[in-house]
Amino acid sequence: MEIGTIGAGDFAQAFAKRALKIGHKVKLSNNRGPESLREIVNQLGPGAMAVTKEEAAACEIVLLAVPWDNVPETLANLQWQNQILIDGTNPFHGKARNFTPANVGNLSTSQLVAALAPGARVVKALNNMIVANLEADPVVNGARRVAFISADDEDAKKRVETLLEGFGYSVIDLGNLRDGGLMQQAGGPLAGRDLFEKGERHE
Repeated sequence: MEIGTIGAGDFAQAFAKRALKIGHKVKLSNNRGPESLREIVNQLGPGAMAVTKEEAAACEIVLLAVPWDNVPETLANLQWQNQILIDGTNPFHGKARNFTPANVGNLSTSQLVAALAPGARVVKALNNMIVANLEADPVVNGARRVAFISADDEDAKKRVETLLEGFGYSVIDLGNLRDGGLMQQAGGPLAGRDLFEKGERHE
């Protein structure tokens, strides 16, 4: 499968490494253009390529991994035709350690992302993980690291669940974009939690 990333920072690169490891191809993009990504793509190795935002957005699954303040500008003018958009963002102004929580009212960030990306099927995922945890082995002492997902589109949610299970995670469905998104995004009870699950879950 070809997976696109909008954003090519540490988080997107960690995600790309996971996807490449199990045989997917990854098209990375940023707001500075493909030439600026040459070194990153070379480090990621075979299966990784640098593309424009538009080319990344045309993949069947796309990861949104840009700072919250950049989301509206990043998504503006992109065309979506039923692609799955994984929203890995958190509502913070600023970058790194110099950030403040953003006020998004009683909506989840993913509901705002969905409004800015009409035609995309938005799935909230991975935003509870810091880069180090995304890079780390998903299985520790026989327990699998937990990844949360939320979405209004059940088929899109199932596709992302299958992808993340392929990465090695134990996936927990938190429901729809609003309720599940509020639980897992920054400020919610599951934000930043590094949880593991022993054994196999049965639906």
